[in-house]
Amino acid sequence: MIARPWLTLSLTDGIGPILARRMIAAAGSIHAACDADARLLQTVDGIGQAKASKIAASLREAKAKVDDVAAKTNAALARVICPDDDVYPLLLKTIPDPPLVLFVRGTIEPRDLNAVAIVGSRKCSLYGREQAERFAALLAGAGFTVVSGGARGVDSAAHRGAGQHTSGRTIAVLGSGVDIAYPPENAGLFNQITTHGCVMSEFPPGTPPTAENFPRRNRIVSGMSRGVLVIEADERSGALITARQAVEEHHRPVMCVPGRADNPQSAGPHKLIREGAVLVTRLEHVLEALGPLDASIPEMPLFEGPDEAPIAPPPSAKAQAAAVSPSQRVIFDVLSADPMDVDTLCEQTSMDAGTVLRELTFLSLKGLVRRLDGQRFAKTR
Repeated sequence: MIARPWLTLSLTDGIGPILARRMIAAAGSIHAACDADARLLQTVDGIGQAKASKIAASLREAKAKVDDVAAKTNAALARVICPDDDVYPLLLKTIPDPPLVLFVRGTIEPRDLNAVAIVGSRKCSLYGREQAERFAALLAGAGFTVVSGGARGVDSAAHRGAGQHTSGRTIAVLGSGVDIAYPPENAGLFNQITTHGCVMSEFPPGTPPTAENFPRRNRIVSGMSRGVLVIEADERSGALITARQAVEEHHRPVMCVPGRADNPQSAGPHKLIREGAVLVTRLEHVLEALGPLDASIPEMPLFEGPDEAPIAPPPSAKAQAAAVSPSQRVIFDVLSADPMDVDTLCEQTSMDAGTVLRELTFLSLKGLVRRLDGQRFAKTR
């Protein structure tokens, strides 16, 4: 079981992702970190002599729990994803404290790299629910994966909106184990999500949805997304915490949908807009805020030791051009180095605007197309 050592560290009391990474660096490998004794542990910054013995004992207890957690994971029809796995979300690896493991029901696909988070109030208005569904459907239709927290209100509306497209993908990040539906009425929704995306959590199966779990959940929502879209939230909402985390820690753009001036749930997005968040009312505004996805996303090393794998270089332009789909090829051949707007592309390719925008998104991901301003695009080379 490739995830066994990562699972061991994740189950060890007294350490989190940052301390675990320091332990791996001190021990020289993740396997050695799982066997670390108190003498080695007390040399790790943040552990010291006082905690070393307790963490060493907790490591031994964690090893004894691994088989039980693995059995519960299988019973939940889930699997454990660790940073060694190719499907571990690449953007999530770049945050300061990436999860040591992810429990996943459903599938993670390479195209989930192109993800946008939609967050907001659990007590949203009809307008908020409509906008969450609308933007999620538009993003899904343009080839984006919609990420949210599976909660009532805006989160649930976003997941449902993304599911309106047969090819749309959505990911629900839970503050409980993947076998526990919270809120309970979303059990059916979560089952649907696993057919066109996944339900994930860093908490082992059986973990209840306690209050302290949700800030940790929120960092995953932000961390695996290219940007965060806020739709309705009061000024104390957890959605604003997610937004600030996206900007300050994950360096992701934050976008907000404006609301009614007299609705308290509009206070949060309006405050963020005053502080510099991007006001969006259309899909094109979101695409402008995100910009092109760099083909060579820097990956934060999870440890500094002999087992660290080198980061693969980005694929060459020739290889990227060879990998385009037939419809992408048609659009790419029509484009030139001079700016061309979406309407012109629709005319010259006989494709609808939704298809053109979706395929332009994928061409942008491959580094073959660049967005200039508004709805104008051009070849990068």
